[in-house]
Amino acid sequence: MDGLLLDIGLRHFLFVSLAVFVLGLYCVLTRKNAIGILLGVELILNSANINYIAFSHFSSGNYDGQVFAIFVIMLAAAEAVIGLAIVLGIYQNFSSIDIEAVDSLQG
Repeated sequence: MDGLLLDIGLRHFLFVSLAVFVLGLYCVLTRKNAIGILLGVELILNSANINYIAFSHFSSGNYDGQVFAIFVIMLAAAEAVIGLAIVLGIYQNFSSIDIEAVDSLQG
C-alpha cells in the first residue's frame, strides 16, 4: 500500500496542471464578473507554476523552473494589484463590476 503513494510521476503533475488550466480558462471565458475573470487568470498562472516546479523536480539538478515560478508569483501579485485597481475604478464609475459596462468607456 505504501508503494502506491511513491509512484507519483511527471504525468500526474501535468494532469493536475492541465485540470487547473482548463478550469482557469473556463472561468475566464464564461464569467462576466471582473473578479471572476481575475481569479481565472490566477488559476492559469498557477498551472504554469505547477509545470515549472514539476519539470524542475524531475530534471537532474536543474533549479531554473523554481526560479521561473518565483517570477510568475511576482507577476501574479502585480497582476492582482493592477486588476483590482481597474475593477475599483470601474465600480466607482458604474456602480457595477460587470464587464459589459466597460464597453461604454470607449471614447
